[in-house]
Amino acid sequence: MSVRDDKDSLERTPLYDLHVSLGGKMVPFAGYDMPVQYPAGVLKEHLHTRTSAGLFDVSHMGQIRVLPKSGKVEDAARALERLVPQDIVAIAPGRQRYAQFTNEAGGILDDLMVANFGDHLFLVVNAACKAEDEAHLRANLSDTCIIDSLADRALIALQGPKAESALAKLCAAAPTMKFMDAGAHEVAGIKCLVSRSGYTGEDGFEISVPAADAERLAKMLLENPDVMPVGLGARDSLRLEAGLCLYGHDIDTETTPVEAALEWSVQKSRRTGGARAGGCPGAEKILAHFDHGASRRRVGLRAEGRAPVREGALLFADSEGGEAIGKVTSGGFGPSLNAPVAMGYVPTALSAFGTKLFAEVRGQRLPLTVAAMPFVKNTYKR
Repeated sequence: MSVRDDKDSLERTPLYDLHVSLGGKMVPFAGYDMPVQYPAGVLKEHLHTRTSAGLFDVSHMGQIRVLPKSGKVEDAARALERLVPQDIVAIAPGRQRYAQFTNEAGGILDDLMVANFGDHLFLVVNAACKAEDEAHLRANLSDTCIIDSLADRALIALQGPKAESALAKLCAAAPTMKFMDAGAHEVAGIKCLVSRSGYTGEDGFEISVPAADAERLAKMLLENPDVMPVGLGARDSLRLEAGLCLYGHDIDTETTPVEAALEWSVQKSRRTGGARAGGCPGAEKILAHFDHGASRRRVGLRAEGRAPVREGALLFADSEGGEAIGKVTSGGFGPSLNAPVAMGYVPTALSAFGTKLFAEVRGQRLPLTVAAMPFVKNTYKR
């Protein structure tokens, strides 16, 4: 297949024309033609999001509605709990929660957001997994729920300390929302689904908007001088500084939520001794990891010097000799810190903060220190 044919086979989000008009450098990502950066460049886009507000197109992600046939949202919540280790029943109307689909080995099929919209659940799943996730939901929940793929909607993320003031000009409800609030709101007169969340570590919002209105809304937000368009490059460096997992890199079908240091996302009601302990694929292994510990753990890593340690670099306990004890799953330069940051998996015995390790980079072993995450303090409005 030629490069041109390959490019032609990529899908486009409703904001594709806007990206091109803004000078976006388009690259293939999860089957879509997406902007990796704009003329300002990754560094400026990253720092602008940390100090002001960045606008991201995340329309490639999957949006799915789960409607209970009984009309009771609790029935949809109980059904979804058969697929995730989180407490979905406890999500109050107008709130959302982070979750993971698990497999029979306790590994992660995908991570997702689940919101309670009163009479149904609203899910946002990763782009590369959305077809499989939808099939997974249909195969397992169709007895009690209607699974509705919202392919006619775009998704815009507005992130940064000035996100609230920028959105407030178009949405009166924005300042009243707290972190992880979610619901239907009008934005510039357009009926949208808005959550106060994101994947940068900054305060911000994700706005689900009808595809036909997406460009108009994005342009209105970009009219504000505080708001800059931001591509996938800075989205990745922002989430890495925030210590957030990227599916297919830091978490996958081989990692349990405990190994991935995501214990906080599994509520006590679903753990051993809880009211609805287990009950999801791989529960036995996941609960065993909670009760007895896992042999490895995802950790933050800070390198000495300025050379970034990239994904795939092998980790060692000593400066020379010995077998690899783990590997880096995400790594790069952290613009906010002006220093390299990484995360990866190491034996639990070597996961304590301050532990000295070494990464193999171009045949040399560079010293690293296990560090607390997030690397940059998050600014969520709780």
